[in-house]
Amino acid sequence: MTTVRDFFEYLNTLAPLETQEEWDNSGMLVGDMNAEVQAAAVALDIDINAVEKAKELGANLIVSHHPVIFSAMKKFTRGSVAFELASNSINAICMHTPLDIADGGTNDTLAELLGFKAYKKENPIMRFANIEEASAESLASHIAKTLGTKVRYADSGKPIRKIAMCTGGGASLMYEAGEIDAFITGDAKHNDFLDALDIGITLIAAGHHETEYPVVPVLVKKLKEQFPDIEIIDIKQKNPVNFTE
Repeated sequence: MTTVRDFFEYLNTLAPLETQEEWDNSGMLVGDMNAEVQAAAVALDIDINAVEKAKELGANLIVSHHPVIFSAMKKFTRGSVAFELASNSINAICMHTPLDIADGGTNDTLAELLGFKAYKKENPIMRFANIEEASAESLASHIAKTLGTKVRYADSGKPIRKIAMCTGGGASLMYEAGEIDAFITGDAKHNDFLDALDIGITLIAAGHHETEYPVVPVLVKKLKEQFPDIEIIDIKQKNPVNFTE
């Protein structure tokens, strides 16, 4: 019998929970460690649609990147995602910053997809790479084409050879990235773009969903190899954010 605990322990070897950032809430967040896994679904986010899809497909475990419970809950009522998980006996294991930090996790997956040979430095949640010289426009265009999305960027006007990156909402890390020409992330605020120009680097924001979703099929593949007798399902989520032409 394969249990939720078996999945939890395996995921903890891929992305040790002890590495999570202090503000994070990764781990076993809903359910019963001793429950037998009938089928497992993998998602970037656990939302109501993911819960409904898991029910439809007979999956009683969802493994996600983003935590389904992030801060203290003051209500636990019908219609909320956590309630619907619990009331339908669907377990939830969420691997957020540990998967960002892990070898082969979100950052390494994005770097490989973009064709960068990435390496780590002091802060393990970031990745660095030396690339063939590019302009901000050409690098942003390459990222947009590869990820199939629109990209925002602030151009420092300098040639880009050294880059740092952090998927998702990693713009704040550009201040501690050291000597780089460009920082690539998912989300950035208006002041982040201004600050990037002030410190002389190009900032590229390629989308939270777009920079992190590529890890989902990677995780599906690893879980299939580890648990060949359990059906592992990619829920195939779309970005909830739409763009006008």
